[in-house]
Amino acid sequence: MTLTLVADTVAGILLVVGSLSVLLTAVTMVRVRDAVSRINALSPVTVFGLPLVVLGEYVSTAAHQGFSAWGLVRLLITLVALLVVSSMASNALARAAVLSGARIDPATAPNDLAQEPPHAA
Repeated sequence: MTLTLVADTVAGILLVVGSLSVLLTAVTMVRVRDAVSRINALSPVTVFGLPLVVLGEYVSTAAHQGFSAWGLVRLLITLVALLVVSSMASNALARAAVLSGARIDPATAPNDLAQEPPHAA
């Protein structure tokens, strides 16, 4: 087996697993009942699925075009950006959904944002 064949196999596995996680998340988002649950379902794919797709693309590119330090730097920046931005975006989207008055499933617990804040005495 050549190194390119091994790299293509690894890249293919990474891409398929990442793509399947994105597909399963899309199906889950259709099935959940409220906006907060949809945002909650989306968060894992941005931390797990999308980085697998990006890593698979990097492995494939490195196998066919050779190693590039700049490509590795771009990979690391992309992975860090996915982790940081996705967590902040999920929190902001959930807060905006609750504060905008979107319907929240009563089974969603705890729901601290929907409760009235205690007033200062």
